[in-house]
Amino acid sequence: MDEPQPITIDGVGPMPVVRPSSAAEVGDIVRRASAEGTAIYPVGGGTMLDYGLPPARPGIAVELRALDKVIDFPARDMTITVEAGITIAKLNEITRAEGLHLPIDVPEPDRATLGGAIACNVSGPRRYGYGTFRDYVLGITTVNDRGESVSAGGRVVKNVAGYDLMKLHTGALGTLGVITQVTLKLKPVPEEYGVVGIGLQTNDLGRALERLHETKSRPTWLFTHSILMPGDNWPQPEARWYWPVDAGFEGNHNAVAWQVECLQKEFHDVGLSVCSADVGPTARNRLPVIHRDIWYCRGRANLRAGGIAEFCRLAGSIEEFTFIDAIPESGIVHFGLFDRAEWPIARATESLRLVAELAAAGLGNIVIERCPSEWKKSLPVWGRPPADLALQKAVKQALDPKDLFNPGRFVTDAF
Repeated sequence: MDEPQPITIDGVGPMPVVRPSSAAEVGDIVRRASAEGTAIYPVGGGTMLDYGLPPARPGIAVELRALDKVIDFPARDMTITVEAGITIAKLNEITRAEGLHLPIDVPEPDRATLGGAIACNVSGPRRYGYGTFRDYVLGITTVNDRGESVSAGGRVVKNVAGYDLMKLHTGALGTLGVITQVTLKLKPVPEEYGVVGIGLQTNDLGRALERLHETKSRPTWLFTHSILMPGDNWPQPEARWYWPVDAGFEGNHNAVAWQVECLQKEFHDVGLSVCSADVGPTARNRLPVIHRDIWYCRGRANLRAGGIAEFCRLAGSIEEFTFIDAIPESGIVHFGLFDRAEWPIARATESLRLVAELAAAGLGNIVIERCPSEWKKSLPVWGRPPADLALQKAVKQALDPKDLFNPGRFVTDAF
């Protein structure tokens, strides 16, 4: 592994990078940093460095990629214990050799590390059928603000001893400690894959999503992505979008084949034409791949599932947006724009303010997942204050009173 180079996070830096090779070394680094009052920024594969607010002060980056060992893999128990620096691709390679997998969609799996994905609570279209990291982390080991190794949970599915620190660290953006080891629950690799796809105009999107909500089939994943049609002479701004909707199925061959046939009939019965239906290896390849690095500005709305179609319609009328993707039954919509130098910050701010209002009207919220660092002074990076903000701040104060870990970056620093 090459020598670590200094890194800059959202314009703060360059910061020195240290690469520990064990959890004990992580503890030594944290103890020294704590004594000196130096901020610590945990880093994995670097795929989510632009997520969150800019750091409050310079410090050191603790890169964990050297912690990539398998500690225990009792395949019959369908669990695995690994160090947190292992990449998602390597983890999948190891588990698939035993007919098992972690069914969480993580962008850039060759670079993304398990610890970083858990800290950001990354997920994708299969969260509808399988859930998120909170459903799969059985045990966790972290290094706290005193440099001590702290473990919670265990290596078996029914272990419930101690506080549920696994869920507390999942999605905390590394602000409560450094994740060094994780025990995961795994699932069998599906025998078969299937997918049904339809293409829709904006006015048909609500009807299609309602049909998917009521279907007798049980999709593993749902994904709606937008295609911006060429031309300028549209009767309404939202009419410029075309909406392919895919429903994916995973399981045994007979169940998948029946569900694909069932959903085709259900769409036909409500006057929606199926564009494609597939069962077999090619259906597996149609699972959407999310590429974070191609977007200039990218945001996420969390909504009630029933409000997805209306949100997409209204967001589609905002001229600046060049993509809108949704995971419908999970209530997730991604939106954003490509790099266009002529867009000033004031224009982007107004567009994102509008989409934040749309989300709030649907009892939801937005998060800006990626944008230029200078924009973050004006944009609602973490949307509206969450209802449990006071509790989150109390937890941060209890577990990291010196504000060592990722200071300034999380929602607790935004309000």
